[in-house]
Amino acid sequence: MLLRMSTLFLRTLREDPADAEVPSHRLLVRAGYVRRVAPGIYSWLPLGKIVLENVARIVREEMDRMGAQEVLFPALLPREYYEKTGRWTEYGDTLFRLKDRKKADYLLGPTHEELFTDMVKGEYSSYKDYPVTLYQIQTKYRDEARPRAGILRGREFVMKDSYSFDLDDDGLKRSYEQHRDAYIKIFDRLGMNYKIVFAMSGAMGGSASEEFLAPTPTGEDTFVHCRDCGYAANAEAFVTPAPPAYTGERAAQQVLDTPDTPTIETLVDFVNANHGLGITAADTLKNLVVKVTTPGSDTAETLIIGIPGDREVDFKRLEAALAPGEPAIFEADDFARHPGLVRGYIGPQILADLGIRYLVDPRVVSGTEWVTGANEPGKHAAHVVAGRDFTPDGTIEAAEVRAGDPCPVCGQPLIIDRGIEIGHIFQLGRKYADAAELDALGPDGKPIRITMGSYGVGVSRAVAVIAEQRHDELGLVWPREVAPADVHVVGTGKENQIEVATRIAEELEAAGLRVLLDDRSSASPGVKFKDSELLGIPTVLIVGRGLSQGLAELRDRVGGAREEIPLAEAASRVLAAVQAESA
Repeated sequence: MLLRMSTLFLRTLREDPADAEVPSHRLLVRAGYVRRVAPGIYSWLPLGKIVLENVARIVREEMDRMGAQEVLFPALLPREYYEKTGRWTEYGDTLFRLKDRKKADYLLGPTHEELFTDMVKGEYSSYKDYPVTLYQIQTKYRDEARPRAGILRGREFVMKDSYSFDLDDDGLKRSYEQHRDAYIKIFDRLGMNYKIVFAMSGAMGGSASEEFLAPTPTGEDTFVHCRDCGYAANAEAFVTPAPPAYTGERAAQQVLDTPDTPTIETLVDFVNANHGLGITAADTLKNLVVKVTTPGSDTAETLIIGIPGDREVDFKRLEAALAPGEPAIFEADDFARHPGLVRGYIGPQILADLGIRYLVDPRVVSGTEWVTGANEPGKHAAHVVAGRDFTPDGTIEAAEVRAGDPCPVCGQPLIIDRGIEIGHIFQLGRKYADAAELDALGPDGKPIRITMGSYGVGVSRAVAVIAEQRHDELGLVWPREVAPADVHVVGTGKENQIEVATRIAEELEAAGLRVLLDDRSSASPGVKFKDSELLGIPTVLIVGRGLSQGLAELRDRVGGAREEIPLAEAASRVLAAVQAESA
């Protein structure tokens, strides 16, 4: 393949786009790979489309190699499939919903579990047909409330989703491990740095779940990992180690006057100075009131969350813990409707009498004592003991996770990083098979309920993630398997430099390389050099001022090395460089 920049539909930009927030957004737009159409919606230009297809090809090759079979579903889907599983309402405002001319409800598919399940039910009926794994690479749609970061978080994106169908849980575990291995090969070939972490299943349902995260400071996901034992988890899936219950004697509850203590810090200072308690913020119990709306319901539940006062509520963890319920903070008018809740002085002692559900951090175990609200203005209570003075309705993972918190496996301090989700694998179990009544007749003639797995890779997102991880101050630095070309041949435009560059490019193309040729006669050498750096092709060959001495310049865009080589060896040296990297 030979792409000539003199005719290529391409325009590079010298200035960053005004709305660019992260390096991938800035560089993919500047290099002419993508263009914004609307918030969260992008067009792919020729070079960008090649990169996108290269990522899809790698994904497809590894899926085929593990024995999966490719299908393709429509993006426009009727409501009834999603009604069966409850996700028409569970997805909430994330779905793009629409009606046809007959007023029938449709949606633009965010994911296709229901369709895969229905297809298998329509085609297979015997245990002899299983196991089977199907996949597709297709455009998905989600109405993101805050699309951002270019193609990293869009409303329209390309995704590979696959589904395994097995007769039993052992088969599901095998399918899950096969996908896990295939994903490792995919992300290795894509040249990514990634971590495999425990994750939440969310609206997908199911049990075991892992995410593949690409560590980067611009990532939206927070994850923790342990250097000692290798434990890693998305912050939303992190399980707080609970301390042992306390069974000794505790002092009686004591109500304290605590005027002008609007924060935990002022409360701690006041009670230590005036009541001699000697506490820290970790000894206080902070109570957050939220209202939780379940999709499809017109009413909201009042819920109170109790966490140690030295922690803040991580709203993403709270949302994950309450999904599909959607929490929102109590406002002044909500408190007006609940006079029993004294804003700023809420304690758990009266919540059972008020009929309000109370969920606590796992650290709030039986026998622990706390300083918390006394349910009176200007008053707090000390020596409030869990299990004696209040009984929680359960625990919830809602408090922030901090660097240095103990690892739940080995107890060593945890490290916190940020990352971007690039893949997610789920052991779904029978949620969707139950909804569709997907059975296979066993050898005894009795039905066997099929068990499923679901596995996704963000294909278009992978392009942005690679750009996030593989760039420098000059531009993009693509790994060879993903790059739109193997080599960028640049003729600087003086004497017969473009003519010689074209001849070498044609020779390389005939040898089977993918070649981008800068044969523009109107662009200056400086512009051509800047474009070659910005576009990020891994190998660059420049036919320029050294031509009169029979020399060309070979540049390694990945490592940064530059070398003058004999012009007569240019093609063979480029071929050797590409072949050495591919070996």
